Amino acid sequence: MTNAAEHTARNSQGMTVVVTGASGRTGSRVARAAEAAGLTVRAASRATGFDWWDRSTWADTLRGADAAYLALPSDVGAPGAAEAVGALGREAAGLGVRRLVLLSARGEDQALPTEEALHDSGAGRTVVRAAWFAQNFSEGPLVAELRERGELVFPAGEVPEPFLDVRDIADVVVTALTSGDRYAGRTLTLSGARLLTFGEAVAEIAGATGRPLTYRSVSTRAYGEALAGFGVPPDEVAGLTEVFDTLLDGRNAHVSDGVREVLGRAPRDFGDFVREEAAAGTWTV
Repeated sequence: MTNAAEHTARNSQGMTVVVTGASGRTGSRVARAAEAAGLTVRAASRATGFDWWDRSTWADTLRGADAAYLALPSDVGAPGAAEAVGALGREAAGLGVRRLVLLSARGEDQALPTEEALHDSGAGRTVVRAAWFAQNFSEGPLVAELRERGELVFPAGEVPEPFLDVRDIADVVVTALTSGDRYAGRTLTLSGARLLTFGEAVAEIAGATGRPLTYRSVSTRAYGEALAGFGVPPDEVAGLTEVFDTLLDGRNAHVSDGVREVLGRAPRDFGDFVREEAAAGTWTV
């Protein structure tokens, strides 16, 4: 057991953590990692009576909890996100929740007001700024394109990104939640271990699956038009294209050392993720 794991195990006994989005891409992993560390997990979703956009549902979910993981269902920089996170932070502080960890995005200017709102709420907070998820290739709309069409169309050009395994996010979050004040007030920036363009990432998936998968770059405008054609609301299209223009302009073309700093080990490699998902048939028609 690593030092980080030993520390987590010692400090997790008797803790109750609220996990928002517990059935989602990051929340499901946070919930599993928290349970494995001995925490009591309280899943928070509409299915359990919690709604990010209905403040009357917050108190029953937060009351009696020691900590909470906050992952918004929309983008962390979307309209209304800062107001919701700030208000929930104040409610949590008033109910005695000692630690909040917010999932944010590395390099996303639009997310800064949301991060600041949590900071101003008075709650003990940690912000986790994550690079692009490796699991975006295996879960959600992108995997359907690869599996069914054999092609990924996306507005990323040839900009490299250090794709981050969401299991590393979960391990960092649980460590931050169970480390007392060690990460209070901190912003932890996480990435994967190496840089890959989206085309190179798709090529690694193709190599592992034996399928002739391809990547085709388009402009954000063209991508937005395609989203609108699929019925995505205009305001959501505008928000997404603005975020893509920000995140994929080259500012994130570097690795960050947050995973090693918190966990004392290197991030999981993208190639390992690809081999695991290929073996599980993720991209098989």
